[in-house]
Amino acid sequence: MNKIDFLKNKTVLITGGTGSFGKNFSQYLLLNSEIKKLIIFSRDEFKQSQMRTLLSDDERLRFFIGDVRDLPRLERAFSGVDIVVHAAALKQIPALEYNPFEAVKTNIFGSQNVIDAAIDRGVKKVVLISTDKAAQPSNLYGSTKLCAEKLFISGNSYTSGKTLFSCVRYGNVVGSRGSIVEILLKAKNHNSVNITHEEMTRFWINLDQSFKLVLFALEAMSGGEIFVPKIPSMKIVDLFKAVAPKAKHKITGIRPGEKLHEVLITKEEARHTIELEDYFVILPEHEEVFNGGVNHVKILASGKKLPRDFIYSSDTNTVWLSKGEFGRMAKTIQSL
Repeated sequence: MNKIDFLKNKTVLITGGTGSFGKNFSQYLLLNSEIKKLIIFSRDEFKQSQMRTLLSDDERLRFFIGDVRDLPRLERAFSGVDIVVHAAALKQIPALEYNPFEAVKTNIFGSQNVIDAAIDRGVKKVVLISTDKAAQPSNLYGSTKLCAEKLFISGNSYTSGKTLFSCVRYGNVVGSRGSIVEILLKAKNHNSVNITHEEMTRFWINLDQSFKLVLFALEAMSGGEIFVPKIPSMKIVDLFKAVAPKAKHKITGIRPGEKLHEVLITKEEARHTIELEDYFVILPEHEEVFNGGVNHVKILASGKKLPRDFIYSSDTNTVWLSKGEFGRMAKTIQSL
């Protein structure tokens, strides 16, 4: 694979760098780019130790113990950094419904701290890792990620183009830590599985696709965009058939804060969204954020506007994963 040219001699920092995305994205960057330095910023020193061993203590690696709630620590970590990928977040929906203000402190206040530290330290580009739960949110997690997106987009108003902020928004990651796919793959036998609703659908993306999306955003961004990948949908019941084909299904009902289908682009957002070959780009509505960015002009010229009343929803998606395709995809991530 060709090296990622635009990252050559750059210093990259990943918040939440010991999570599923951060750990695997770090490995991807070290293999496929000539970055000067890669900084892992996270709270868990044990996971950092494990990651150091996994990545053979690459001389380009640095580890910072810290929390995105701690602005002074972020400011110290961001010194000399060119690019920040903000992946730190609290994500477990039931836990956050029970501990709501903890989600606010990490996902909202923490994101604002990342913005402030990046501006003060002169970071060139910052990308937020968001989620389909942020579009028309029905739970606290999605609501906090929507707030984080809004903060990142508005952050461009304060920088005069010196620091650029954008977001990527995607669906469920196959095999991410704590996901139902990971749980099913690690368990030996499945006599029965709980399914909340037989018609429930979700968007699915693999880690490699998420890496390419983030890299595309970092290279193409002018600030204020939300980059959305074109990815397939799948019924949850078909997922279970692919991963645990012999298990009986027990229908339990939709949980509090859970949606039957997920949305990646709302009807309101579609009015200012451009469709490219592999991605959608939601452009900022406010002129002071748009700034006439050269890459915005390129995106407008190379893409096309969406049809009236377009909604990118997991149940009306035109691309679907078959049970066989999902089963093969799941087998490739068992070692993650």
